[in-house]
Amino acid sequence: MLIDCHSHVWKAEFLTGQFQEDMEKFVREAGKAAEGRVTNADRDRHARAMENLVDRAIVFGLQASFSGVSVPNDYVAEYAQLFPEKIVGFSSVDPLDPGARLELERSYYELGLKGLKLGPIYQNVHPHDRRFYPLYQRCAELNMPIVFHQSSTTPRSVRLAIASPLLIEDLAIEFPQLKIQIAHMGHPWYIETIQVLRKQPNVCADISSLWPRPWQFYNALILAQEYGVVPKLLFGTDFPFGTARESIDSLIGLNRMVEGTNLPQIREDTISAIIYGNAERIYGFLWS
Repeated sequence: MLIDCHSHVWKAEFLTGQFQEDMEKFVREAGKAAEGRVTNADRDRHARAMENLVDRAIVFGLQASFSGVSVPNDYVAEYAQLFPEKIVGFSSVDPLDPGARLELERSYYELGLKGLKLGPIYQNVHPHDRRFYPLYQRCAELNMPIVFHQSSTTPRSVRLAIASPLLIEDLAIEFPQLKIQIAHMGHPWYIETIQVLRKQPNVCADISSLWPRPWQFYNALILAQEYGVVPKLLFGTDFPFGTARESIDSLIGLNRMVEGTNLPQIREDTISAIIYGNAERIYGFLWS
């Protein structure tokens, strides 16, 4: 079963011009620019992108007033309610909002959203900031996984120092029952992410949006094999920034770069586990 563990939905009206500009810059730099690729990420387009390839998907928006993106949790929940066998919705709340804790409760009890997406780098709040802690505690109590964008991004106004995946370890220790997913394998700090994964049993990571940089992608997976953390790696597309086809083709094709050399190969069982096995074992309970 192919489960996409990292995908977004939103309408253009939920994004400011600056956020759109910054994200379109990302896809241009990745060499995959297309008119409206980032802006045009509504529920219908998401459904079409998942059709025939993805069996299930975790979907979320983002609440980050500092960066200019505000996707209503109701919008995500309505999509999940239309396709309950396929779509699980995660909420997002902004720690700068005094009502963040109440919105998390509403998202869980009234909207049926089953996890939380946080982007400290976009929200301009350090992940150790105490404004986050009531959210961490409540998610642990409700068995709501948290997806952290603890990785780089392109807007000039955000601070890379608060995006290090090493910052997740303190949270994993302080909240041992909290399920944590590090987005994008913490790129470009994938070595640090791997160290957190090997030590902390409640932390996993997804491989979304690594495909535009195949050499980095290859090295991250080789190290994951060497450190034995492949069972904690999840498939993800980062839609609309990537698609399932792009992500799968890149993953399967990585070994072509090292054919005819003495460099190690990404094993078949590694590829199979990431695409078809790990997510159902780790997140299958979300659909039960």
